Parts: sequence; structure tokens; C-alpha cells
Amino acid sequence: MPIWVVLLIILIITAGVLAFLYYYGKKMQTKQESQRAQLEAAAQNVSMLVIDKKRMKVKDADLPKMVMEQLPKRYMNAKMPIVKAKIGPRIMSLIAEEEVYDLIPVKAEIKASVSGIYILSIRNFRNAEVAPPEKKGFLAKLRKKQSELSKNKK
Repeated sequence: MPIWVVLLIILIITAGVLAFLYYYGKKMQTKQESQRAQLEAAAQNVSMLVIDKKRMKVKDADLPKMVMEQLPKRYMNAKMPIVKAKIGPRIMSLIAEEEVYDLIPVKAEIKASVSGIYILSIRNFRNAEVAPPEKKGFLAKLRKKQSELSKNKK
């Protein structure tokens, strides 16, 4: 078989895979945008005292049993930004968004927009000193660029 035939077959297969990934990516992006709109519609402004924050595995985060049952198994060992906060008389573990997690001060009272157990944004700080953001790694920079691009598309 001539080499140009092999290259043509490889090119066709590659084009097919790229077309599939493009279609699947568009579908997942629209799904993510609709879920984001639902989160923002259900958000409430809450005053909370942040006790602790750290990146930890979901199974070690002391999240409610109902949440643990709904999470896919692949997320059980994934590290997520967890914030332990006192909301009213209760101490709760909340999941923070990546952009918000760096801004949350520890041992300070904040007003945040919360949807379920998910912290969407911070409204204001009280008696808190915001530390300068840490030096970020390569993947964190890529995630930030991706989120900025998705915000600019809206």
C-alpha cells in the first residue's frame, strides 16, 4: 500500500476525532452554562464566619451524606476547595468556586452568595485582611484563562 494512502486514512481518522471532540465540547459547554444559570437563580446572600479553608479530598471533607451519594465516584479522590464556616448556629462544610477560594479570608466574617453548599461569590468582607494571592502553577493559569474566555463570550 502506498504511503499516501496510509497518510490519507490517518488524516481522515484525525479529522473525524477532532470533529467529534468539537461537537462534544460545544454540547458540554451549553450544559455547563445552563447549570450555571440554575445555580445563580437559586443563590442566596448569606453572612458567615469562615473558620477554616483547605483543599482536601471530597470523602474527607465531611460533606452531607446526600451530597456524597450524588457525586460521581471519580470525584471522591479529587481535591476540592472546601471552606468550613459557621452560618447562624450551624457549622457547615461548603465547596467554593476556584476563583472565589483564593479571596476568602480565614477567621473573618464575610457575606457570600451561596447556592446549596456551593459558594459562588463574595459580596463583602468585615474585619478581614485579604492576603495577596499565591504564586499559581501552570494548570491554574490555564484554568483562569479558560474561565476568562468563557466569561467574555457571554
